[in-house]
Amino acid sequence: MSAAAKKVVVFDYGFGNVRSAERALAHVGADVEITRDYDRAMNADGLLVPGVGAFSACMKGLRDARGDWIVGRRLSGGRPVMGICVGMQILFERGIEHGVETEGLDEWPGVVEPLNAPVVPHMGWNTVKAPEDSELFAGLDAEARFYFVHSYAVRDWSLEVTNPKIRSPRVSWATHGEPFVAAVENGALWATQFHPEKSGDAGAQLLTNWIGTL
Repeated sequence: MSAAAKKVVVFDYGFGNVRSAERALAHVGADVEITRDYDRAMNADGLLVPGVGAFSACMKGLRDARGDWIVGRRLSGGRPVMGICVGMQILFERGIEHGVETEGLDEWPGVVEPLNAPVVPHMGWNTVKAPEDSELFAGLDAEARFYFVHSYAVRDWSLEVTNPKIRSPRVSWATHGEPFVAAVENGALWATQFHPEKSGDAGAQLLTNWIGTL
């Protein structure tokens, strides 16, 4: 392991493919630890928050592990955080599943809702339309494909930045029945609806891009 390797904590709150994320991050050169320890999560160069399952269950697990505090305090200090799949969804204002509304972390406005598509869940490979200035998708062409597994998504992005001194979030989109938010780059907070750790070479490049910003 290189002495310059970035320390990344995969936050283990009971809802995520932590071993897959660990292997993928180690493969691209990160010094990875799986933990829910507060101090280790706070002090790492990067924090990755995975997530699988129901929005409400993930939020409960995250709060029980003080993950909401960790995410909030890291971001208040400009410390990088990346969410994956439901780990992205819980960053939004709220989620609606089976008619039940659950509060998210409210880092971004928006509602996680059921996808309107002929076939749900959206499971398999899909392309993503990223902004030209995306750092997350740097080095990847428009035909790069990523692995998705989800039935819910954010269909409307409403956060507008009017201060010219602040960079507007860069939002990437994918389509399954309808367009939905596939990834967001917003200062220290990045997230993907798809699973980069299951997306082969394209996912490895994306994780490399994230580690390069730490």
